[in-house]
Amino acid sequence: NPPLRKPQICPKGADVRQKKYGAEGGAGLIVTEIIAAHESAGFSSQLLRADKTGADAYATLARTIHSAGAKIFAQLFHSGREITRTADGMAAVAFAPSAVPNERFHIMPREMPDVMIREIIAGFASAAQMMQDVGYDGVEIVGSHGYLPAQFLNPSVNLHDDDWGGGFERRLRFTQEAARTIRAAAPSLAVGLRLSGDEKDGLGLDGAAMVKVCAALAPDFDYLSVTAGTSASLGASIHITPPMGEAHGYLAPLSKAIKAEVDIPAIVTGRINQPQIAEGILAEGAADLCGMTRAMICDPVMGVKAREGRHEEIRACIGCNQACIGRAHKGLGVSCIQHPESGRELIYGATPKATAIKRVVVVGGGPGGMKAAAIAAARGHEVTLFERAHRLGGQALLAQQLPGREEFGGIVDNLSHEMSAAGVSVQTGRTVNAETLFSEGPDVAIIATGAGPHAPDLKISDGAQVLTAWDVMQGANTGKRVVIADWKADWIGLGVAEKLAASGAEVTLAVNAAMVGESLQIYTHNHYVGRLHKLGVRIRTHLRLFGADEDAVYFQDVLTGEPQIIDGYDTLVTALGHVSDDSLARFLVDAPFEVKLIGDALAPRTAEEAVYEGLQAGWTI
Repeated sequence: NPPLRKPQICPKGADVRQKKYGAEGGAGLIVTEIIAAHESAGFSSQLLRADKTGADAYATLARTIHSAGAKIFAQLFHSGREITRTADGMAAVAFAPSAVPNERFHIMPREMPDVMIREIIAGFASAAQMMQDVGYDGVEIVGSHGYLPAQFLNPSVNLHDDDWGGGFERRLRFTQEAARTIRAAAPSLAVGLRLSGDEKDGLGLDGAAMVKVCAALAPDFDYLSVTAGTSASLGASIHITPPMGEAHGYLAPLSKAIKAEVDIPAIVTGRINQPQIAEGILAEGAADLCGMTRAMICDPVMGVKAREGRHEEIRACIGCNQACIGRAHKGLGVSCIQHPESGRELIYGATPKATAIKRVVVVGGGPGGMKAAAIAAARGHEVTLFERAHRLGGQALLAQQLPGREEFGGIVDNLSHEMSAAGVSVQTGRTVNAETLFSEGPDVAIIATGAGPHAPDLKISDGAQVLTAWDVMQGANTGKRVVIADWKADWIGLGVAEKLAASGAEVTLAVNAAMVGESLQIYTHNHYVGRLHKLGVRIRTHLRLFGADEDAVYFQDVLTGEPQIIDGYDTLVTALGHVSDDSLARFLVDAPFEVKLIGDALAPRTAEEAVYEGLQAGWTI
């Protein structure tokens, strides 16, 4: 394993630049990513303490963070049984306190021998000593989310009846020994412990058990960092990076219960996306510090804005999980759908002024068009944005109509603020055609006209009641019994199913994929599919829509080719993807000005691609 991963988006140095922006943006403490304490620790992409060639890079990072006025801690890690593959793609040999299987990854681990347990404890100390030598201020043992320390603490996973288990005090020993060896090896460092205040799983440790654990472990640590969930199960793993369906600051009660029983500071994380939410948690006495990871990926200068009272300028994370943890799970560098500059700081870290001022017209006020207009105006161009509707937002206005998706509308507010600050002239309720553009006489036209529902040629009889998902999101009445044909397996079919089921409809969701919500980030997927289960939505997979009449909806099984019929329905709702609205662009092939086509008008995809292409379009003028 390399000592530092090469950034996947930017050239070498971007990781340092991104963290420096966070420090300069007002973060008081930056806790960097996990460092493996032992070769058996788990993920092939993580940093490894045994490779000391990374010391210079860590030292550079520490000096950079200190120069910006912040402190820097490192997370020390061992996954235990929470491991899937080795670096070369082979199934890994996982080690755990006992041979108790992992439910999520379907891993049967090998029990750690005593000598290995002691080697891993020594590995924590060795890693801490290296971080002390390179100038770090502290280290944090990752015992959260069902990782190795949590496995030793859990009587369902730790089946030892010796010095490492068999009773409450002995289950504490691994974590205590790790802390004490770190203290001896790196006495100048602060030593913290990250734990799930409730693993939220039937086989995990609940809130009451974790309060008792934290009270017993607190004397060996300088602080506790409280989160929730466990990687060991599909349902409980969503709390690793909770999606927008969870409430803001929802884990504060866990840290408050722990804080009442310990005498050391407590940090709490989990959907804290704005300073006023953090302030409320602190004022309540639920924590001493608040961790805000995705919040500061979305707005790296949030702290400065808060300190200066510029709260209306803060770009709040909407918890979509798409470009942050979603990209990380694909092996890519993290970014943000609202702020694609994050993770690309060496390219887009500063917005240069244009050398020649141009007149720019943007057609379409969805997220892509708004981002393009904001960036072009910030570079000094004269920018006008036209939107045919009376509100900005495009498809984001539809997305926020779905249950648990209401927060998605925040992208509209945030990009509107960016445009306003940059001086964009916005005209809503204006339909623009080629003649309008020619009369405007721009130097550059950015076409961001989006997409509409795809309506393929299907066998639909006159008596069939058929609506699109867009119709439903705009308030159309579906009746009691609804079949949803979902081609894309994304937010739309899943969200419409929940919306209708929550209103009392009997819903069958027929998806042309192996599972509903297949294209979503896994924690987001699991959260929302769980909501469908609670509502009793019937889910059918591998079905291609063929047609419908007044009595039945007809599908074909894409695996067997056999017909499948769902009868006894009132309305068929189609969620069959989108088709680009590029009609305006087609009339501009020979235009006397530059034309840029972005977002869904170029090809139907997601808000992430639209906003990123808007950034690129504004940047290149």
